[in-house]
Amino acid sequence: MMKNKSIIPAEKIDRAILVIRGQKVMLDSDLAEIYGVRTSRLNEQVKRNRERFPEDFMFQLTNEEKQEVIANCDHLEKLKFSSTNPYAFTEHGTIMLANVLNTPTAIETSVLIVRAFVKLREFLSNHKEIERKIFELESKYDSQFKLVFEAIRELMKRELLDKNRPRIGFKINKEK
Repeated sequence: MMKNKSIIPAEKIDRAILVIRGQKVMLDSDLAEIYGVRTSRLNEQVKRNRERFPEDFMFQLTNEEKQEVIANCDHLEKLKFSSTNPYAFTEHGTIMLANVLNTPTAIETSVLIVRAFVKLREFLSNHKEIERKIFELESKYDSQFKLVFEAIRELMKRELLDKNRPRIGFKINKEK
């Protein structure tokens, strides 16, 4: 049964979700910290249970991806001293990892991680739904409301560009 108090602040989990290869993932070092184990222990369990981690659950970063992660995420700067490239786990991979680690902390924390992924997915889908509804309304009404729809679109753009909002992950630029 879950305690009333969270082990890890939700903001820390949100910050650990990155977008790499077009997928929302968490790196092994962040997951190890969140689950309360050493990264080497986490990766050891993954190797022992490799059949539980197909490519859509986990993949290893390339050298270029590793360098970009280090450059864009201050909390991952320690990775530049690692001789191996980190592993990235999708939402399903993080759940499987909790099952493999099978510690009370890992099990409890996995619930928080799943909630963070769900919250991110809901945020993205809600924004698209609002945009679709505005487009439908705009096509129904004549030009007298054109100014109103333009103002709503401008507010939506500002919301997305607002620098004060907490960022959730980043996107790897593969065109470099």
